[in-house]
Amino acid sequence: MDRKTIVITGASDGIGAAAARELKREGHEVVLVGRSPAKTGALAAELGAPSYTSDFADLDDVRRLAGELGTNHPRIDVLANNAGGIMGHRSLTTDGFESTFQVNHLAPFLLTNLLLPTLTSSRATVVQTASIAARLFGHVDLDDLQLERGYSPDRAYGNGKLENILFTRELDRRHSADGIAAAAFHPGVVGTSFARDTTHPMRFLYHTPVIKNLFTISPERGAKGLVWLATQEPGRDWPTGEYFERNKVAKSNPQARDADLARGLWDRSAELVGL
Repeated sequence: MDRKTIVITGASDGIGAAAARELKREGHEVVLVGRSPAKTGALAAELGAPSYTSDFADLDDVRRLAGELGTNHPRIDVLANNAGGIMGHRSLTTDGFESTFQVNHLAPFLLTNLLLPTLTSSRATVVQTASIAARLFGHVDLDDLQLERGYSPDRAYGNGKLENILFTRELDRRHSADGIAAAAFHPGVVGTSFARDTTHPMRFLYHTPVIKNLFTISPERGAKGLVWLATQEPGRDWPTGEYFERNKVAKSNPQARDADLARGLWDRSAELVGL
């Protein structure tokens, strides 16, 4: 097995931390990115791994992160865009974007694009942690990406996860010839700290003990899809540009197959982040 350098965002907790532990056990170099300095630092000390902190609600912080990763890690074999979350009431980031849209889509879109020279030279795999919420709640309107009309936490999160899949498809279309392999996956309904900081009712699903035990799976189980995509050979073991559930290509929202929407989302996102 070739030893890979694997960057994982959202790595300080949940499936990100579980994947980091498993990948480290398999002999890979994991690079941790988290929002919490305390949690990220503790896992870094446990694994003996390099770590970085970044707040995806601040795009300048994402730009700083990209610069540090590109400088310190000239080879990145896998970028796992795993960070994300659901919010409560509609709010704007310091950059002026709707928070769920920025944290789930714009920030990883920007990070990936800024790292493209390194990712291309490494012939890297880019993995997006998506969700069945894309199928259940998502409906992307390029004229209302900020959900100024008809906002709800469910729709904002569903849109963010649908945008992850659309980004995966367009990244594959634009850069597969450059050696980039892209994939998105649903980890399952995982019992983590997800939704802890929101006022959304989903917080009760994830953090009420009886309900949590009945309806969620462990972070270790949820991390299996990320580990599989990160360690298997794209194009041979899994087809690129696809969305996966339980390590199989799966259907998502019908919009996820809209090539014009994927292209439009990329172009609009690039404009918003100044690329």
